[in-house]
Amino acid sequence: MASIVFGAYAASDIKLIINGKVIQTDVQTIDGSSYVPLRVVSESLDADVQWDSVTRTITITAKDQSVAVYDAYLNFPSDEYPETAAHIKEAMTKGESSICTIDRDGADDNRSEALRGIPIKEGYDRDEWPMAMCAEGGTGADIAYVTASDNRGAGAWVGNQLEKYANGTRILFIIEDIPPQAASEHIPEPVSPEPAPPELQEVYYANCAAVQAAGAAPIHTDDPGYRLGLDRDGDGIGCEQ
Repeated sequence: MASIVFGAYAASDIKLIINGKVIQTDVQTIDGSSYVPLRVVSESLDADVQWDSVTRTITITAKDQSVAVYDAYLNFPSDEYPETAAHIKEAMTKGESSICTIDRDGADDNRSEALRGIPIKEGYDRDEWPMAMCAEGGTGADIAYVTASDNRGAGAWVGNQLEKYANGTRILFIIEDIPPQAASEHIPEPVSPEPAPPELQEVYYANCAAVQAAGAAPIHTDDPGYRLGLDRDGDGIGCEQ
């Protein structure tokens, strides 16, 4: 079995991150080196892996050439802030980026765009992922109601951890071991209200000449501007020619 060799590390100390995701797999230590199966790495990248037993050749064909690139990674403390962790992981599962490109200058605008149309809820924060301080955030960010204490504690923790990094640094967020009771109240994307029907303006015709000039003759009882003064014979049709 082909493997990738990581050198002399204890198997339990190795964290395998492939394209921004933590991969759970068995790591074997042989003669002081740790081995990870090549198939695990390849299939995690959605590559097709074929083994030719005759020529003893492994062929790996990539289906997607895009690779998640980051400068540093951050292990989010799911046990301390379980609701925020649950929301981040759910958002990533739905396709939101696991990488935050730090953009502190755009945070205010991103927050305003992400939370537009989302009502506040007493005791909860409107948590967004990607975060407002990420270049990936803003319009279309995933929003959930998260208990204020959990969310604000998480925000302070992340802010302290990222303080040493400059704008433009790409940080991979790793979310592991979320407590089973953790949950966030997901908020669907706001739906634009139906436009209000235009207000009907009162129509008044001084006489039949005005009705004819407006192209409204003959005028019926249900037509705007109809009145008995325009309907001399009272048959419901006024200004008959």
